[in-house]
Amino acid sequence: MNKGEREALAGLLPFEAEPHLPNDRRRLLKEFVMSEIRTSAGRPRRRPLRRPLRPALLASALALGVAAAVGVPAFLSGGTPAYAVSRNADGTLTITIDQAKDPKPLEATLRGMGVNAVVDYIPMGKRCSPQPRSTSFLSRQEAQHPADGRPFLIWPSDEPGFRIDPAAVKPGQTAVLEFNVSADETIAAIWANISRGPVAPCTLVDSDEAPLGPPSGWDD
Repeated sequence: MNKGEREALAGLLPFEAEPHLPNDRRRLLKEFVMSEIRTSAGRPRRRPLRRPLRPALLASALALGVAAAVGVPAFLSGGTPAYAVSRNADGTLTITIDQAKDPKPLEATLRGMGVNAVVDYIPMGKRCSPQPRSTSFLSRQEAQHPADGRPFLIWPSDEPGFRIDPAAVKPGQTAVLEFNVSADETIAAIWANISRGPVAPCTLVDSDEAPLGPPSGWDD
């Protein structure tokens, strides 16, 4: 993270702060959680990451409970397995992703652990279609401050990954996790929310908009 990025980060905290950034960058940051993927000093970025990474929040308005102002949680750790899911004592799940590629095995694992979830990886320059994928997403207020006090995405996390609460997904609801990693593997982002109804499959299309989450203004 360079000096300019650190200054931008400082300007984005706390969550309620309104960053003094160009409109296009502000919109990008508000649409999803940005978390820094730190590479070892002197290591070419194209080489695989070999150590657990901790997130650096770069967004001020989370689309869900944090959020990544949805980050997203830094989640690449560079290990051999593509992903890992562990259940914590409080019933939450910690997810680490080592290879930002096919998300469907992770989706299947979460479903096997009782989480009705849809998981998609959105490369830079792409976006899911159709948008929005659901007409019944929780509002930002509902997602960040649920009545039972249990948001789906728990952020920030002390873990080198991100944490979700299966109890936040009520019967008939579907959790949506979309994640993205920049081409140089320096920035990772995650967007999460819960839909009360059906969620459309993600068909990737070319886009110059923020890759994750519904279009700007979806919750106006």
